[in-house]
Amino acid sequence: MDSSTTRKGAHIELRGVGVTYAGGSVAVRDVDLTIAGGEFAVFLGPSGSGKSTLLRTINRLIEPTSGTVFIDGVDVRTLDPVVLRRGIGYVIQAVGLFPHLTIGANIGVVPALLGWDRARIARRVDELLALVDLEPATYRDRYPRQLSGGEQQRAGVARALAAEPRVLLMDEPFGAVDAIVRASLQDEIRRIQRELGTTIVFVTHDVDEALRLADRVIVIAGGGIAQADTPQRVLEAPANATVRSLVGIDAESRSFALERPLLERETP
Repeated sequence: MDSSTTRKGAHIELRGVGVTYAGGSVAVRDVDLTIAGGEFAVFLGPSGSGKSTLLRTINRLIEPTSGTVFIDGVDVRTLDPVVLRRGIGYVIQAVGLFPHLTIGANIGVVPALLGWDRARIARRVDELLALVDLEPATYRDRYPRQLSGGEQQRAGVARALAAEPRVLLMDEPFGAVDAIVRASLQDEIRRIQRELGTTIVFVTHDVDEALRLADRVIVIAGGGIAQADTPQRVLEAPANATVRSLVGIDAESRSFALERPLLERETP
C-alpha cells in the first residue's frame, strides 16, 4: 500500500469474513465483498446490523474470527497492525482530535510518525486545510476547542488524509452535526473523493445520506449483505423485504437524494 506509486484508491476484498464474539454472539457472518479502487462504498443498515464491525475488520481494529481481508491483494493479517493503520485514514463521529495540540499539529501527527521532515509536513498541513475548506492561516494554529463541530469534522478528515492514504474508513462521521452542516460535509467529502481518487468505505444508518454519497450501497442486515448495488437500484429495486423496509414506503420521495450526486459523478 505504498501511496508514492499512485494516488488512486486501493482495491479491497473480503472473503468469507465473519466476527463471532466471546459467548457466541455473531456480529458478522460470512461476508464476501469486493470494493474497487477509487470506489465510494457505503455500508447502510440499522444499529446493531454489523456494519461498523465489518468496517473495522479492514484496519484490524476488530480481528475477524473467520475469513480474510485483502488490500491490493495483501492479506492484512500479514501486516503489522500499527503500520497498516498508519496507511489507512479513519474518521469517526467523535472526531478524536488531540485537545492539547493545534489543528496543524493534529494533522501532522501521522506524517511525523512516518518520519516526514518539518517542511513537508507544513506543506501537507496547509494543502489539506485548503482541501477541506479551512483557511490555513486562520486555522492551523487554533485548538480544537476553538472550532465548531463542523469545523472539527473537517479537521478530522484532513488528519485522516494526512499521510496520503489510499483507503479512508468513515464510521458515521457526520452524525453529531446539524442537518445544514451535515449536507455541507457530505458535499466536501464527495468532492475530495473525486479529486483524490481515494477508496472510501463509509458507514451510516441514514438512507438519504447513503443515496447521496455512494457509488454503491451495501445494505447490511443481521451481519450479512442484503444487497450491494447502485443507489438507484437499491431505491427502485430493493432485493428483499428487509431492504424495502429500510428504504421506506416513501421511496419515491427519496429520489431527490440521487439527482445531484448522480449528475456530479464522473462516469467510471
